[in-house]
Amino acid sequence: MKQSYKFLLFFLIFLFPSNIFSQNFPKTEIDLDLFIQELFAVQDQDLNYEEVYENLLQRYRNPLDLNRATKDDLANLYILSQLQINELLKHRTTFGDFLSVYELQSVPNFDLDIIYKLMPFVEIDNSNWKNISQNLLQRIQNADTRYLLVRTDRTLETRLGYTPEATTSQRYTGSPERTYMRFRISQSQDFSMGFTLEKDAGEQYIWDKNTNRYGMDYISFHFFVQPQKSKFKSIALGDYQLQIGQGLLLSAGFAIGKGAETVQTTRRSQLGLRPYNATLESGYLRGGAFTYNPIKNLDVTLFYSNTARNGLVSTDTTDNEIESVLESIRQTGLHRTQNEINGKGKFREQTMGGDITWNFPKKNLQIGVTYLHTLYNVNFQRNYRNAKDSILYQFEFSGKENYNIGTHFSYIWQNISFFGEGAISKSGGKGGIVGMVASLSPKVEFALNLRHYDRNFHTFWGNALSEGTRNINEQGIYWGIKYTHNRKWKFAGYYDYFKFGWLRYRVDAPSEGYEYLLRLTHNFSKKITIYGQMREENKARNLSSDISTTNYRNVQQAQKRNFILDLDFQTEKIFSFNTRVQFSTFDFAGNQTSGFAVVQDLGIKLKKLRLNGRYALFGTDDYDNRQYVFEKDVLWFFSIPAYYGEGVRFYLLAQYNVNKKIDFWIKYSQFQFQKQDQISSAGETINGNTRTDIRLQMRYKF
Repeated sequence: MKQSYKFLLFFLIFLFPSNIFSQNFPKTEIDLDLFIQELFAVQDQDLNYEEVYENLLQRYRNPLDLNRATKDDLANLYILSQLQINELLKHRTTFGDFLSVYELQSVPNFDLDIIYKLMPFVEIDNSNWKNISQNLLQRIQNADTRYLLVRTDRTLETRLGYTPEATTSQRYTGSPERTYMRFRISQSQDFSMGFTLEKDAGEQYIWDKNTNRYGMDYISFHFFVQPQKSKFKSIALGDYQLQIGQGLLLSAGFAIGKGAETVQTTRRSQLGLRPYNATLESGYLRGGAFTYNPIKNLDVTLFYSNTARNGLVSTDTTDNEIESVLESIRQTGLHRTQNEINGKGKFREQTMGGDITWNFPKKNLQIGVTYLHTLYNVNFQRNYRNAKDSILYQFEFSGKENYNIGTHFSYIWQNISFFGEGAISKSGGKGGIVGMVASLSPKVEFALNLRHYDRNFHTFWGNALSEGTRNINEQGIYWGIKYTHNRKWKFAGYYDYFKFGWLRYRVDAPSEGYEYLLRLTHNFSKKITIYGQMREENKARNLSSDISTTNYRNVQQAQKRNFILDLDFQTEKIFSFNTRVQFSTFDFAGNQTSGFAVVQDLGIKLKKLRLNGRYALFGTDDYDNRQYVFEKDVLWFFSIPAYYGEGVRFYLLAQYNVNKKIDFWIKYSQFQFQKQDQISSAGETINGNTRTDIRLQMRYKF
């Protein structure tokens, strides 16, 4: 009966689509840039989003097979509500495997907008099952994805670090171009292998074992396989990451956190092992790991990592014995100056552990236990500059080892997903997070998330939801809501209250604050969308002008507001327009400053050529009002430049597809500043009022 239904539905959809359904859904190209802008609602910190972008690419480049996708896979798309996930899985259980992605039209609570969003990210893939008789070498030879990507970029103006006038601490030892190379062969949900090489601007091409440099400054490699018909679910060698539970102990770097997607991004999905091929020189494990399924519904993950890390290591003499001391850990990955080179690979880090997760499909319950142990070969003892630092950092990690043990769970009851994770570190500090994501109706989604991280809770690989950059010294409660009135009107918002029980950087007292976001979207049609957004953040900050003899400062609340109005217009084939106006204010110590940016984008699509351009005007009173605006770039490169000062920003991006195997990209961009004759500082200083960058990229698909 089920198969009869399936073939009848398949027949009707493909033979009579215009009569049965109001729309057909061609396989559209992924518009990852637009999707990312929805997730990264406001960028107000000078952060490197590359790791987030890289992990997002790894997740979205290969479409998800609808017939093999788990609830975690579907939740991790950040598109479907819990109600829609349940309906899709129920449909698959009731009627069997999907015969076509067009069958999504028959799943309850899947409207046209959801299907259009989902289509680029899903597929019906029988290739793995067809090739199951082939060995791994044969599957590698027949892989769907095989490419070599080469990229280079540089700033055309001369920066101080490359001139004789630079001091010893400012002088760069290498050339001003940045070079990047990536080779990868992969098959979705089967295997991935490849390497990534990079030399940052100012670094040398050199082979020097004494400074841990071997040609390119950074080398990453991985081999990852998900064996077919085996109790081993996944095996990783080389560089990899782990996403376990809610990311309190092990987070694979992909954590969007608070943004315009106010509900789904508050929950982490248990993705387990993932290959790593990003260019960030921290946040990954290097060694081996595997997930084993000894009995049905029981997954055992074991991992080991041993790698050199960057840091400042000095010597300390105690009781006539000389001991090496690690004073700071460097995570920038830059090795341009002699001082930076001296810190490359100065200490070794071993990380080992495992996770055991039980799955109870009939009860929609998942429970796991995680253990994590990290060892350094030198003693870590932060170098305090003054007495205040010793108070500020007294609960931070010190020593040679840290270990954590924790537990995590997820449970689905009807259209409500409950989740949580708790852990304790060697110091005795505890951390915990618990929450829920609910589909209250087909139109309303709701999220609640509570968190508590002790001031002495130490986790090196965690990245659970938080206001701070680490899961330490924080308590908070988050509410999120999404309301879809109809296809044209949508509303999203969140409110987050947070409290810090101890001193923080630039905050010399326990403090608290809040943050909220409101976003209203109106779709005039499939081609024209406008949204307005407001976000307010209230946090404590030191009064920099009030410095006492003890180096402590008085603390006062600072309030920042961001406003965005964005209009996006997509024509059927050729043109696209985007206009954005954003404005911010910053109130602190009785003084208010502001900043703005007006941005106009234009895109043109021809047969083999694509052009994208931008012209932006901006003006900011101070650094606290700098404006961040996402911009298109060459394939798999993420760009959110900061607009600071007064001036103009423009760029032109061109992509040319020579044939099915070769693509070229070129991007030319420039800042033109007013009322200043110097840009940046230290070795990056440019004498002048312009900064011009050019980026070239080529991809060859085998």
